[in-house]
Amino acid sequence: MTNKLKQREYYPILGIHSTDNTFGFGYRKHNNHESDEFFIKKFDNDLCNNLVNDLNKFISKDDLQKINKISVSIGPANFNASRLIVVLARTISQQINCPLDSFSSFEIMAKRIASKNNIFTNKQSFWIYKKLKRKGFIAGKYEICHNEKNASDLVIRETIIPKVVKELESKELFFEAIFDDKEDLKELLDLSNKNILNSNGNSWQKVLPLYPISPIN
Repeated sequence: MTNKLKQREYYPILGIHSTDNTFGFGYRKHNNHESDEFFIKKFDNDLCNNLVNDLNKFISKDDLQKINKISVSIGPANFNASRLIVVLARTISQQINCPLDSFSSFEIMAKRIASKNNIFTNKQSFWIYKKLKRKGFIAGKYEICHNEKNASDLVIRETIIPKVVKELESKELFFEAIFDDKEDLKELLDLSNKNILNSNGNSWQKVLPLYPISPIN
């Protein structure tokens, strides 16, 4: 079976993403960006119930049953929102029996940040950080895997998952985490698409929210 045929089998893809104050869905029906659809909304007082209601408005039950892959961001972001979207993604993955991919929110924005700062050198690494309200930072480390000047062809590997650090090393490259709802949803779908042919597809049981200062970490 050719790679193209394998890729077709994994469409459509559903992406579920949250930031510090928003959540959103992305739907890719075919193997192109032109088929993408998005829904983005700020948090409200009843995120738990409205998350499900908004998903039902975004995608029909028939289309949801046709989803062949789900991709979810696991944080670090708003922990409550990350927990809720992970639970939603796990539940749908289990019910419709489809693979579930997960990526940290820093990994999702890494290519956008590298492109913006003209980091295209193979094996060059950099950190993405978020300052904590009290002391320290949450930071993850990323490495350019291919030397491509075209931003769309950049491949970036997460070498250190986001964790709490007391201070940032002055010798390293550091960039502040900046969310972009629509672009991050696009990249979430792209990362899941690139992960299709890998053998490390996650089952829903292994996907958990990532937030380094939560009680379970």
